[in-house]
Amino acid sequence: MTDRCSHFEELPAGDGVLVLSPGQEVLSATLQAERLLRRRLELGQALQLQDIFTGPHHSPIASAFQETLRTGATFFHIPAQIRREADSVLFLKCSVAPLYNQNQEIIGAILTFHDVTAINSRLGVEPEAIFENLDRGLFIVDQHWRITAFNQKAQKITGFPKEEAMGRYCWEIFRADQCKRGCFLRATLEDGTPRVDRSVRILNREGQPLHLLVSTAPIKNRRDIVVGGVETFQCLGAAPATTEPEPPRPGEVEIIGQSPVLKQLLRMLPDVAASDAMVVLEGESGTGKDLFAQAIHQQSPRAKGPFVAFSCSALVETLIESELFGHVKGAFTGAIRDKVGRFELGKGGTLFLDEIGELKPELQAKLLRVLETREFERVGGIRPIPLEARIIAATSRNLLQEVRRGRFRMDLLYRLRTVAFFLPPLRARKEDIPLLVNHCLARLNRKYGKEVRGVDPKVIHLFQSYSWPGNVRELERVLEYAFVFVKSSVITKEHLPELESPLPKPAPESPRDLYRGAGESLIIRKALQKAQGNRETAARLLGISRSSLWRKMKIYGL
Repeated sequence: MTDRCSHFEELPAGDGVLVLSPGQEVLSATLQAERLLRRRLELGQALQLQDIFTGPHHSPIASAFQETLRTGATFFHIPAQIRREADSVLFLKCSVAPLYNQNQEIIGAILTFHDVTAINSRLGVEPEAIFENLDRGLFIVDQHWRITAFNQKAQKITGFPKEEAMGRYCWEIFRADQCKRGCFLRATLEDGTPRVDRSVRILNREGQPLHLLVSTAPIKNRRDIVVGGVETFQCLGAAPATTEPEPPRPGEVEIIGQSPVLKQLLRMLPDVAASDAMVVLEGESGTGKDLFAQAIHQQSPRAKGPFVAFSCSALVETLIESELFGHVKGAFTGAIRDKVGRFELGKGGTLFLDEIGELKPELQAKLLRVLETREFERVGGIRPIPLEARIIAATSRNLLQEVRRGRFRMDLLYRLRTVAFFLPPLRARKEDIPLLVNHCLARLNRKYGKEVRGVDPKVIHLFQSYSWPGNVRELERVLEYAFVFVKSSVITKEHLPELESPLPKPAPESPRDLYRGAGESLIIRKALQKAQGNRETAARLLGISRSSLWRKMKIYGL
């Protein structure tokens, strides 16, 4: 070999260099290329790359060679193998770059490759396998912004298969807001400085917006010249709209969630709201019973009337009666003037009685009489006043259990409970947690004047494994705590308060716990299972009539 290209002599001795024409004829080669390929290379000699190089994909070097000739793309770090003897394999990392003439026409390609067999032996695994199995997306671009590597996680997040992404401009795949201006990878290639944990919004293959957390770094050759860039990224979930939604107007209610159990309640809500039936909202503290009550009111014919809320556990027993029914002047010590009660204030609208299970038996009897006669009297008064408010009650207690324990009147329960809504705890609708987090972030950004874009995926995983005894209310407080301390655009574990242990595995259920649960449909289903499908026996177990059981089964589609 005599006609070596002189500029190749500056390359490291460990790199083999091979210059080929479009027809794969040898235009030039280094001695190291001959040593690595174990063959003598003559000028004009025709090679078959697919026969020389093998790899994890069919003819990777041959495919890259053809793509380079076609598009001018440059490929880096392509894994390939050369089989020497029956049991001997040489592992290589190859790069393919276009060769231009003076008119900037592609007249061939330059193949550069070096031996990584020793590295493979030390790792016990091919570097390509490590690259492909990273827990985050990774792609590499050359100096012309064409993608030369695209790992499995990148394919999963973006929806683009590797074959479709390779050789294309990175902005054609990611379509990020920063692609037009403020590209972090471009800034890294220009100044050689890595960027860490920067927030971007992209569109996946289906056009859905995603929020990514990206880090960038330059790729330099042995002469410290930037020859490409690498970007790693992790998905923080669905991205919010490019324009922040307007905050809800006073009185507006927005119920967040897409879980099946919540969708079932939302499907029932319009029909329930359109009626004038009394409703009992049951669920743990913090599940949003007040929001559902307001939603029922707003979608009802009474929406233009007042929505009056009253907590039955907020006052001492002696004052609750006056607050509910009102009083006349002189009715008791301190009653210096007439007072309008909540039943009157709710005229033409809705009266929301929260924590109805806290009422003492004496007040339960008076409330039952009001609901049956549809009229009441002020404390100390004799003039009957018609009840013209719709009643919605809520409780965090299991009222069926309270009836069995003698703490709540059965006749009042069935007078109130024309329609029952059982609001599931947050741990029963884990798929709603990312949506609730995004909703809270938008509200907290407005409150604190920050621009927090999302939370680390590890935080979402933690949230979905946590039991949330305080439900949505606790989630809101945890995120607000994080907002106090976060300085970047992403909330990580270090910003969170200490949470309790993850959700424990449920203990085996005993017969005594049969009716304990978050939803009435689950209670009825368990009773039917225990009664082996006999509705009369199931109704007896539940303490309700057979017709009531049949009506509830129709509501829940059982």
